[in-house]
Amino acid sequence: MSAPKSYIRPSLNAIAVPIVGEFILGISVAMAGLYLASQTSDAAAGAFGMTQQVVETLAVLFRVLAIGIGVVVTQKLGSNNTTGAKRTALGAIGAATWVGAVAALWMLFGNGFTLRALNAPEPVLVLAQTYMIVLAPALILEAYNLSMAAVLRANLLAKESFAVMVVMHGSHLLFAWLLMLGFWGWGGLGLNGFAVAWLLSRAIGVVVHLWLWRSRLAITPQRKHWWHVPRDILKPVLTIGLPAAALELCYRLAFLVSVGAVASLGVAALATHAYTLQILLYVSLTSRSLGWACEIMAGRLVGAGRFKEAYTLVLKGTRSGLIASGLMAVSAALLAPWILPLFTKDPAVIRLATWLLWLSLFLELGRVFNMVVLSSLRAVGDSHYPLAASILSIIFILGFGSYWFGHWFGLIGIWVAYIVDECLRGAFMMRRWYTLGWLSKGKAIYRRLHADNRLTDATHLSAVDADSLKENRTTLTSVV
Repeated sequence: MSAPKSYIRPSLNAIAVPIVGEFILGISVAMAGLYLASQTSDAAAGAFGMTQQVVETLAVLFRVLAIGIGVVVTQKLGSNNTTGAKRTALGAIGAATWVGAVAALWMLFGNGFTLRALNAPEPVLVLAQTYMIVLAPALILEAYNLSMAAVLRANLLAKESFAVMVVMHGSHLLFAWLLMLGFWGWGGLGLNGFAVAWLLSRAIGVVVHLWLWRSRLAITPQRKHWWHVPRDILKPVLTIGLPAAALELCYRLAFLVSVGAVASLGVAALATHAYTLQILLYVSLTSRSLGWACEIMAGRLVGAGRFKEAYTLVLKGTRSGLIASGLMAVSAALLAPWILPLFTKDPAVIRLATWLLWLSLFLELGRVFNMVVLSSLRAVGDSHYPLAASILSIIFILGFGSYWFGHWFGLIGIWVAYIVDECLRGAFMMRRWYTLGWLSKGKAIYRRLHADNRLTDATHLSAVDADSLKENRTTLTSVV
């Protein structure tokens, strides 16, 4: 695994811009799938949207694994422990096998139970159940790709990671178009064609990732690495990943409650919900990308003991996210009358989705703090606070709140619950970062990393530098 012999100050834009490209590709392919499904019927679009939410929930297992692996690798590289970073990367392969298999088995055998629990209308349930079965094997490959991409980004190979996504998502779009609509007189597979295309494209992604690991990082997984996970590798990953997994899983389950509330309002409401969320994926891509970039950089900065730089960097990233997300949310709402007719001709659906997009300005501003600041807290070792500060809001506002608000005020009420939850949790995250509640965790991470490297006697944390951060917060903020 390549790594500098001395600390390198990574560039926020150099990391964030390729990640933006990755998100655009992934979102565009999903948008294309929704478009192709909508050409069949609103029921097919609803089935696609509901299944996407189920997949997102199951993907928590390996997405959070990728988060833990990425953070641990960045911290080790920041402290120049390249051997430990390489062992962590190899441990990611075996862990991805197991968590991917769990997700795939749920899709195969738990699809009917899941869809009925979400109040899926009968036309949607029939389509979604078959689609989930066909899609199941692709989740194992998805776990591999997410974990391997996290290692590339942790090594500051964001451009290479983006190149993999171009190949993977490009092939997905091509295969989906051919398999869903058919060719040379063949009628195609309809919605299930998207699932088959997903499997084929993820297999291509794994092959390209393996080539990059070997050529750029000098990592070649052996047979045992595909199933074996050393305990000493798994422990620090889970220390970061488990609190993040608990938070993400709680969020996804509460969000599924809201999807069930939407489904109870009928097929039109479910389609409106799916269309609006798909558009918002583009709006949120800036905050998501900045969150990943700040996580990578904050992990390296803490590994190098550069706490002041980490503090300032996250404030800058938050400011940039607020400006960009605000502008994109307003643009999406303004363009809604032209975008939504691409998916549906129902004027009631278009009108309601447009209202939801205007409300989403507040939703996306709150999301910036939960993407940028929360990711940074996790990277500096403060992984338990986000869970403790968010759990009540997720359960009672996002979960129960969306159910009751949906019952009383329909889809608008559900959106209000989304906004209140996102903004409240975001305020807690920002307060934690600004008041330096994370600093003691970051210092502990630094000491542990350098103790592992047997560098404690040669390099040590400057207490004056760390303590003076509190005294100079006002000066730091003015610099931002």
